[in-house]
Amino acid sequence: MNKINCWEAKKCGREVGGEKAKELGVCPAYTESKLDGVHSGKNSGRCCWIISGTYCKGEVQGTCTSKFNDCKECDFYQRVKKEEFDFKISIQLLNMLEDRKKEK
Repeated sequence: MNKINCWEAKKCGREVGGEKAKELGVCPAYTESKLDGVHSGKNSGRCCWIISGTYCKGEVQGTCTSKFNDCKECDFYQRVKKEEFDFKISIQLLNMLEDRKKEK
């Protein structure tokens, strides 16, 4: 099974060098390294639903809490959930992100 990151699956163009990176900025899921390796993803590429400012439905999204209901319906979220034996729910990932911020 080929595990891919959100920017590869959604083809949003917000990765470094992507076609929309200049216009919309590089996606925070692409750059947020505190969750690197979660669900075998690069940076936050396989847990994008907890990252504010991702690009979905043709527009930059808001906070995790404001977008999460839409994320649960997303085909990429469903794909990761299906592919991962140890699927971490978002609150666990948020806590992990906060713990790593405190370590610095």
